[in-house]
Amino acid sequence: MTILTPVRCIGICILSLLASVAFAERPAQHLILVTVDGLRWQEVFRGMDERLLNDSRYTEHPDSLRTAFSAADPQQARVKLLPFIWSEIATKGVLLGNRDQSSRMQVTNDWHFSYPGYSEILTGRADPAIDTNDPVPNPNVTFPEWINQQPQWRGKVQAFGSWDVFPAILNSKRAGFPVNAGFSPALGKVSAREAFIDELQRQTPSPWQSVRLDVFTHQYALAALAEDKPRLVYIAYGETDDFAHDGEFDQYIQAAHRFDGFVRELWNRVQSDRRYRDKTLLLITTDHGRGELPLEGWKHHGSKKAVALNASSPEMAPFQEGIPGADQVWFAAMGPGVKAAGELQGEWYSNQIAATTLQLLGFDPAAYSAAAGKPMVEILNLSKTKVAP
Repeated sequence: MTILTPVRCIGICILSLLASVAFAERPAQHLILVTVDGLRWQEVFRGMDERLLNDSRYTEHPDSLRTAFSAADPQQARVKLLPFIWSEIATKGVLLGNRDQSSRMQVTNDWHFSYPGYSEILTGRADPAIDTNDPVPNPNVTFPEWINQQPQWRGKVQAFGSWDVFPAILNSKRAGFPVNAGFSPALGKVSAREAFIDELQRQTPSPWQSVRLDVFTHQYALAALAEDKPRLVYIAYGETDDFAHDGEFDQYIQAAHRFDGFVRELWNRVQSDRRYRDKTLLLITTDHGRGELPLEGWKHHGSKKAVALNASSPEMAPFQEGIPGADQVWFAAMGPGVKAAGELQGEWYSNQIAATTLQLLGFDPAAYSAAAGKPMVEILNLSKTKVAP
């Protein structure tokens, strides 16, 4: 029988404590990156905009929305609209971009529309040459593509998007990982579950020619998590932007609420799987903001340069100087290495997301790109010792 002396007991306790600390500070082993197209910071931090609710130009059925999402103050209203974000991420992670509380986040690109916004998020810099939403293959290597080149991550990256331009944004032919976007069916070896999603997608009409309903993007991503077990999943929801462009505020709000439910389901799924549980980083952001005042600016986004490209559009006539607020975005994060700090004050930019993500995954951001924005150190809770992923 071994007798443990007091000194030996203390030593064992110290080693156990150090081991637990090292485990707690280990970088995230998996990433779920989520973008939601054109969802304003105003809805995220204030809840539903009562001015748009009460404007018959944009809301056909205000009573049902009022019952579901109205509240006495913005803090209650935002919880009703986005319950997962405000019950989970706000208590276990960070939220940036509430300009009412001196928290500012914005894009650095000159255009304030989707392709330039997504490219900035995914590459860590604004490329002046990306000045269109046309499906031109991105000449820049995105950080998911770079991660897919790392030995222990190769073949473990997948992307899903509602907008059919994502294969170009991610340059899927060069990147070497599957990008299921637009009205694409399941890629690769198709499971029975994916075949059923394919059939439903074929049989379901979409309001738009280039954007499918988010539920299909979401279900394809869930199927991949369950069956393929990727380490990095990028999911790009799109309904919010398209319903806003259509001037349907009630549908925009419902889409935002569904998006929150989708994120809850994603998080519950990974937390129920021991491969992912407590090892997964969740990041959420948007590609651009929208107008606030005048109210019709809510339908639109774009800088002065972007508006000039659509000068012939009567709807854009009042906005020759661009859409105020279209450069304003927001960011949310939760998981290993992220402070449980809730809302933070400060100023950040979309070009910092790539480096921040790489830092949280245990990579040296400079090894990816010296031109990318710097990590958002204010949200990080990592030790100086890095552990290889």
